Amino acid sequence: MRPLTEEETKTFFEKLSKYIGENIKLLVDRPDGTYCFRLHNNRVYYMSQNILKLSTNISRDKLVSVGTCFGKFTKTNKFRLHITALDFLAPYAKFKVWVKPGAEQSFLYGNHILKSGLGRITENTMQYQGVVVYSMADVPLGFGVAAKTTQECRRVDPMSIVVFHQADVGEFIRNEDALT
Repeated sequence: MRPLTEEETKTFFEKLSKYIGENIKLLVDRPDGTYCFRLHNNRVYYMSQNILKLSTNISRDKLVSVGTCFGKFTKTNKFRLHITALDFLAPYAKFKVWVKPGAEQSFLYGNHILKSGLGRITENTMQYQGVVVYSMADVPLGFGVAAKTTQECRRVDPMSIVVFHQADVGEFIRNEDALT
């Protein structure tokens, strides 16, 4: 387990800022202690400094994971967020989308969100902006990328895609063994 390099940090924070903007600093400097990001086996983990100190007692080859996995770096050095980061992204999300109850199941099966399933959307959402997807009862379901701006969503036909699916809580069941 090691700290992220300058290039890895830049790539990781650019991806996070698509979803939570400048609220990244709230993840690191929390009132309950200082938290950090560490890289292990091409995966980025989020943990408190106390847990980090305790994890140094375990050898790298025996360590499976520690903290919460935020995502992983691909072989081409792009960063891919995992659904396990949702609990930390949702409270700080700048742009949100709420889906109607009928479209929740479709989204949880890994499908994109259509205009017919869109309940509400945050004002001034730009195209290709990262969004956190909520149910109408304000339960975070996953995250994706806005396919259209807020203004375009109002005028588009009901069968058009408005949010591209990236991750959802249904992944815990579908890709159970790949998330560790």
